Amino acid sequence: MKNSIFLTLLVLFVIPCVFSQNRSIPLDTTVITQHSVTVNGTSFNYTAETGTQPVWDESGEPIAALHYTYYTRNGVRDRKARPLLISFNGGPGSGSVWMHLAYTGPRILNIDDEGFPVQPYGVSQNPYSVLDVTDIVYVNPANTGYSRTIPETGKEVDRSKFFGINADIKYLAEWLNTFVTRHNRWRSPKYIVGESYGGTRVMGLSLALQNQQWMYLNGVIMVSPADYKVIRVGGPVSEALNLPYYTAAAWHHKALPSALQSKDLLEILPESEEYTINTLIPALAKGGFISEAERNQVAERVAYYSGLSKDEILSRNLSIPTSYFWKALLRDRGYTVGRLDSRYLGIDRQIAGERPDYNSEITSWLHSFTPAINYYLQEELNFKTDMKYNMFGPVRPWDNDDDNTRENLRQAMAQNPYLNVLIQSGYYDGATTYFNAKYTMWQVDPSGRMKDRFQFKGYRSGHMMYLRREDLRQANEDIRAFILQTQANGKSAKY
Repeated sequence: MKNSIFLTLLVLFVIPCVFSQNRSIPLDTTVITQHSVTVNGTSFNYTAETGTQPVWDESGEPIAALHYTYYTRNGVRDRKARPLLISFNGGPGSGSVWMHLAYTGPRILNIDDEGFPVQPYGVSQNPYSVLDVTDIVYVNPANTGYSRTIPETGKEVDRSKFFGINADIKYLAEWLNTFVTRHNRWRSPKYIVGESYGGTRVMGLSLALQNQQWMYLNGVIMVSPADYKVIRVGGPVSEALNLPYYTAAAWHHKALPSALQSKDLLEILPESEEYTINTLIPALAKGGFISEAERNQVAERVAYYSGLSKDEILSRNLSIPTSYFWKALLRDRGYTVGRLDSRYLGIDRQIAGERPDYNSEITSWLHSFTPAINYYLQEELNFKTDMKYNMFGPVRPWDNDDDNTRENLRQAMAQNPYLNVLIQSGYYDGATTYFNAKYTMWQVDPSGRMKDRFQFKGYRSGHMMYLRREDLRQANEDIRAFILQTQANGKSAKY
């Protein structure tokens, strides 16, 4: 008993003092703190556990230490029946900071109602957190946040074990097995959520957890998912799918013709989507063999739905790169629009050009996220270290070969009747557009026999749609409803 008390005190008080003296990563450590929050009018206490857990190689040697933060609601009588939400961000190379401090967690950034930075930087209670219905763990993959490979630098690091689509999925599945075992969560309903590249990650993890770890999920949540089967392949489908996003961004900036601008956004997007699928994709597929009459007709309509000029459309062979759109949409007003969230404006060195000088939205977000996560982990969660928190870590080159993650998700769903999917996207996201996300959803299951297990939710904001206060409330409510709807409740896992 005395030894147990001593070890507890060591974890809580001694270890933070030890590793704050240098920049080496602690391999395996835990700091526990107690807090309270009020969510949807109900106050409750919760425990925050933050620390590091090793990644082991095949021979049992540690090759990395991953930093995580784990929140559990206090006073839960039946922990085995309580869901566990496992959260990743993307990049690849991004720390698990964005959804942690601005979306689902119990603390939220000090930002204005549209998501812009507010000083002094810091955090406050998140009145919409899903911690009321699920425990949550935020995981930082290797070299992101405080996570590091071992050793951090040098030829000894086998980068092929970490930095690629399939390597990332494999070691994270192993790591999650250890985490779930250590925290006695094998019986809990489990959900994984990934934002941006995290969408690719969780599609792959859904099958890896089942087939390599025998860990079955109730839900996969993809937030502004990046599907590289669409984004990087080019061609008629990839190029055409951007048009509904152009319509949304132009509508927000009041740059559309009056016939569209006078309507609500959700009235005009179905029209742009229908044109994209039924007319624009076939037209682009014809390439240089399209007739001049059809070419002009398509150019007029793309101009109508995008806010750009017909001449611009024609000069680019009917296909507008997203980078050009960000530069050109508000050129006459002297602004660029943001890539990840086109509500944000930027000012370039010169008005002329083909692409913006910088991403106005990410510079805005780094204003508030960077000081907030550093303050929060060290001062509120008591994780003391001189390590640099990598908002974006050194993970490149990244191996994108052999990407079967979309098919991985289909197989996982086919094998597991409990598994459901929720996709959340912002209409003003120009990096991983909402219509790309819809297209991914349509393509996961070509048979259509599992389409009743997919949900899509759209929001009037961008990539991190939860930064806008109203979308923060609604998006969390959508996750909460999804988790509650997909509980097994004693129903057998069978068709």
